[in-house]
Amino acid sequence: MTLNKLALATVLMGATALPALAKDVHYIMCGDERQAEKDSVAAFEAANPGIKVNLEFLPWGTCSEKAMQMAAAGDPPALAYIGSRFLKQLSKADQILPITLTPEQEAAYQPGILSTVEDGGKRWGFPHAFSNKAMFVNCDLFEQAGLDCKVPETWDEMKAAAATIKEKTGVAGIGIAGKDFDNTMHMFLDFLYSNGGTVIDTVTGEVKFDDVPARETLQLYADLVPVMAEGATALERGNLQALFEDNKIGMYVTGPWGMGQHAAKNYKAGPVPHGPSGGSGSILITDSIAVFKGSGVEEEAMKLAAHLTSGASQYSLDAEWGLPPIQKYEEMGMTDLYYQKPEWALFLATTPTGKPEPMVYNFASLQAVFTDMIQGVILGEITDIDAAVTEAAEGIKAIQ
Repeated sequence: MTLNKLALATVLMGATALPALAKDVHYIMCGDERQAEKDSVAAFEAANPGIKVNLEFLPWGTCSEKAMQMAAAGDPPALAYIGSRFLKQLSKADQILPITLTPEQEAAYQPGILSTVEDGGKRWGFPHAFSNKAMFVNCDLFEQAGLDCKVPETWDEMKAAAATIKEKTGVAGIGIAGKDFDNTMHMFLDFLYSNGGTVIDTVTGEVKFDDVPARETLQLYADLVPVMAEGATALERGNLQALFEDNKIGMYVTGPWGMGQHAAKNYKAGPVPHGPSGGSGSILITDSIAVFKGSGVEEEAMKLAAHLTSGASQYSLDAEWGLPPIQKYEEMGMTDLYYQKPEWALFLATTPTGKPEPMVYNFASLQAVFTDMIQGVILGEITDIDAAVTEAAEGIKAIQ
């Protein structure tokens, strides 16, 4: 054997003795670093030594956009935590994979949660965070106005309380989000879903917005204009939180985080008041883990996503974030659960009556449809409620 052949044989023998390289799985996660997520990833790597997870935390304002931009450029992450609102856009672009759940996995989720990731008869993400909403009332202002501090049950009671607070204290009776921002649409949907309304039928895909419940909801906004916080078209939920703390609004709709934000406040929380056409409801908003096509490690990414969104891994994240439980952990034998405290009963009861955020091909356009309609009413530019709802429904159909 010549020297060159001998050298080549030595190299080949050495190569076969080397351990196989671990597969790199790039996972984009939104928000500040979460210990629960890091611990879950570490546990997954320990159980799967052939997989190395590149966990990247990115700011809320850029994480979804970066994952989508990478996919569009042909260099996708293996998986990403992303607003479920974007799943249809990604699936239509053939950039993510549908997921499959076992009957046991399906049964673990709270009612309605899986509807937030469904489109076209398939599921496009593993739900990984969840929130619903409630009405918070400022007891100091209610009492100053001569009212008992209780959450109104109906729209009529809500309008009457808001008017009394405005008349007796000079303070806005209610805070309504009207800024060009997602929670302007979300708050409107909280009231729409509390009036038996629907935007898009999740089974047939038919737009159902052009109907009586939507007209009644938009008329509610028109009725509230005289008693809502001024400058509503520049307000989003964070502004309303500050106004509530400063005793400048009597009530507003927010999520369970309001319990912590207003812990030192004299407040009460209850279901979103209902309208004449339905019972109290709430929007169900989820963020999900989407598994992308083209990473080369799709099988490993799917396995990691299932691990992160099940059992103890998912519970740890829910608890750290302080969000409503996305799964039925008590049925898994877990005990001493954070959401078994009395204050969580409201949000647990609200979940089964909630409805998902509408899933369309272009979420930004959907948001614009609602913002234009809502701002038009608040500014007095829209007076024909029927025509405005019909126009909005046509706009929704155009972006499905």
